[in-house]
Amino acid sequence: MADTFLIIDGHALIYRAFHAFPKTLMTSSGQLTNAVYGFTRILLKSIQDFDPEYLVVAFDHKEKTFRHDKFEDYKAHRPPMPEELISQIDIIFNVVKSMNIPTFQVAGFEADDLIGTVTLLNEPKGIDNLVVTGDKDMFQLVTDQTHVFIPGRGKFSVDKEYTPDAVLKKMKVRVDQIVDLKALMGDSSDNIPGVKGVGPKTAINLLHEFDTLEKLYHAVDEGLDHPLFKKALLIKLKRDKEMAFLSKELATIKRDIPVSYELKSCRVKGYDKREVVKIFEELNFNSLLKFLPEDAFESSVQEALF
Repeated sequence: MADTFLIIDGHALIYRAFHAFPKTLMTSSGQLTNAVYGFTRILLKSIQDFDPEYLVVAFDHKEKTFRHDKFEDYKAHRPPMPEELISQIDIIFNVVKSMNIPTFQVAGFEADDLIGTVTLLNEPKGIDNLVVTGDKDMFQLVTDQTHVFIPGRGKFSVDKEYTPDAVLKKMKVRVDQIVDLKALMGDSSDNIPGVKGVGPKTAINLLHEFDTLEKLYHAVDEGLDHPLFKKALLIKLKRDKEMAFLSKELATIKRDIPVSYELKSCRVKGYDKREVVKIFEELNFNSLLKFLPEDAFESSVQEALF
């Protein structure tokens, strides 16, 4: 059995938890904790369920990324982080630190890029990566050695682990076609424009026929006569060719970013259980105590530095 490297997509799960868990969750002092609770619950349950040899939490950096340099309106339509969530971020970092879990953050890049780089570095070492996230952008990273796990949102939803076959079944395109799909149909959540007027069904049909964005545009530029090339569609494709290729670049997770990373530094470590229990009690997280990992010790520990 290969060792498992568990990667928690920090901000993706924080937002997911903030919207999924009720705003009635708070401390006795009135501090809202729904995002902290949801994130911590997913973190602890993932550790319990997958029993990883290695563990890290990747966070977005507050600075703008290289994608903003390429496209000023990247994620421009997103509202600022709600004040009710801002007040919970430091608490989440404190929870992660108290459990002696290393964190990754790099200025100029998103957590996606950190995760993409680390998983690619791990694969030649024979390590199985498991990315816990709420972000389907991660599907482009899926291989036989790297799976994406998306926790269910609530009582009636189910957790789902995505293999290459599961991605194909869900998205109707292969893993290596995910960024081409986004290049054509865009992505409203990230304000990636794509080709205006081309929706998922058309984009999927085009990729089934032409395989890649490059081959599609080669056919368009050569004036190939094809049943899919209706006049209206050709107008859209020709008009937004530049935007399609920019969108592909924006959607592609970088897997070669400069990150100071040593596998041994991410090995699961012991933690000070007394400190964690104290924090959980202050947050009224008594229901989560049963999920705490067994490998604790009672002395103080130092957070790994990255």
